[in-house]
Amino acid sequence: MLGVIDWLVVAGYFLLLIGIVVYSSRKQDSADDYFLAGRNMGWFVIGASLFASNVGSEHIVGLAGSGATKGMGMAHWELHAWVLIMLGWIFVPFYYTSGVSTMPEFLEKRFGSATRWILSLVSLAAYVLTKVSVTVYAGAIVFQTLLPDTFGDPENAFWVGAFTTVILTGIYTVFGGFRAVLFTDTAQAFILIIGSGIITMIGLGKLGGWSELQTFAADNVGRYALWRPMNDPDFPWLGILMASPIIGIWYWCTDQYIVQRTLAAKNLTTARRGAIFGAFLKIWPVMIFLVPGLIGAALHSKGLIELPVNSSGEIVGDQVFASMVVEMLPVGLRGLVIGGLLAALMSSLSSLFNSSASLFTYDVYQKLFPRTSPKGLVNVGRAATIVVVGLGMLWIPLMAKYAKNEGLYTYLQSVQGYLAPPITAVFLLGLFNRRVNSPGAVAGLVFGFVAGMGKLTIETIHKMKSKEALAEEGWTLMGAISDFSFLYASGVLFAFSVAVVLGVSALTSPPTEAQTEGLTWQGMDREVVRASWSVGDVLATVVVLVLTFGLYGYFSFWI
Repeated sequence: MLGVIDWLVVAGYFLLLIGIVVYSSRKQDSADDYFLAGRNMGWFVIGASLFASNVGSEHIVGLAGSGATKGMGMAHWELHAWVLIMLGWIFVPFYYTSGVSTMPEFLEKRFGSATRWILSLVSLAAYVLTKVSVTVYAGAIVFQTLLPDTFGDPENAFWVGAFTTVILTGIYTVFGGFRAVLFTDTAQAFILIIGSGIITMIGLGKLGGWSELQTFAADNVGRYALWRPMNDPDFPWLGILMASPIIGIWYWCTDQYIVQRTLAAKNLTTARRGAIFGAFLKIWPVMIFLVPGLIGAALHSKGLIELPVNSSGEIVGDQVFASMVVEMLPVGLRGLVIGGLLAALMSSLSSLFNSSASLFTYDVYQKLFPRTSPKGLVNVGRAATIVVVGLGMLWIPLMAKYAKNEGLYTYLQSVQGYLAPPITAVFLLGLFNRRVNSPGAVAGLVFGFVAGMGKLTIETIHKMKSKEALAEEGWTLMGAISDFSFLYASGVLFAFSVAVVLGVSALTSPPTEAQTEGLTWQGMDREVVRASWSVGDVLATVVVLVLTFGLYGYFSFWI
């Protein structure tokens, strides 16, 4: 399916990658060098890395599939540029002025060591359940679609693709550290935008223009609209309003995987500008990742291209993007877009590897063995990365069964919808309510996680049963819990976590002023924060927000 020129383009990309890694690996003398790039990165690199780390292969593969099968429903998660603005203006000042290296370390400063342990372990578990397994699965699907017979059969292609990408990415992350992650992310961000932008334009041209896409979507408005009625089984509007902000704030403002980029900035001003630039880049995924899937469905319905379908005649969403590459793009451009897919996969994995190493090294190992040398910490981080990746690979077969029924991106958001609420609740309450204390935060995290993991466990068991077995069972309590929309479940879990945090805090002693100084909105150093921004930062923020809500407004009424 790929020509010689395509492979040469892909090879050129890997040569560029090798050069960046060799350059980046020259200075890895301390843990800060390895995990935070010496805290000396500029805003452009930080913003590009925020975008590239977020938009992995699961985004390209999963969003295109979601666009083809479910339309604009998932766009609510891709219009989160406003949450990145929150990161830059609200959260980053606390993180940067407190001098922390990880999010669990920040929680420890605000609430004590128990919260640090809980968040560290839960975050590592979340990386296994979502980021490692989903990202590797998405990359393997690309191999399976593009090279189905190269390794004997599609199943072999899937696993060869999975292991190959993990090994290659692991090598450059281990040797290059976080500096290599940031620099490669910068290059990959623009490969992603260019490659996906090309397939969007070619697809629209083949379809006959934007008006043809609108006509197709309007003829299937129940499937492709941005806002859906309350009785919609996938994306009821009230559930969207509950879950999307909760997941967004957790992911963009409190997750080590993302926030680590801003902690590598040389100062608070640079960190904020990096977040603003990342928000600007985050505006475009709807147009270049989700819309192509919708274009593919329209082309398929007209018989202009042929997409994979299942036994029921429905489009196999997770194979849409790779199939469009093969069906529509000429030689050379195919290689560029495949390079973009590989860039997305490796960017997300490298960021994940380094974040996992940071969490385990700083928040688990160093707490147990505080006298470990800087070189020793780096080696521990590398070993931790290998363990996390291995666990993620083991989870892929179970996750794949779920994803085949619900779609890759829906799986990702549903799992995050169960993990995010207690973390979002504790961080928000911790920053804006001085009365919230350590017992309240611990209780909120523990009970929130237990409830969320209980829902995920029941749902996973239920989804793995055949349709015949489910029909024979009929209505059961476990089935009802499983079928309860993850959107509503996120809202319920968030409300439950908030109630637990506030309730336990009210029944126990308040924290002292010294315990909250500089760590809450009331006690922050406003002069330092005010000195870190300019009128230009405000104007850039306004531009991003206008573009974001402009897209929201347009797609709310586009059909």
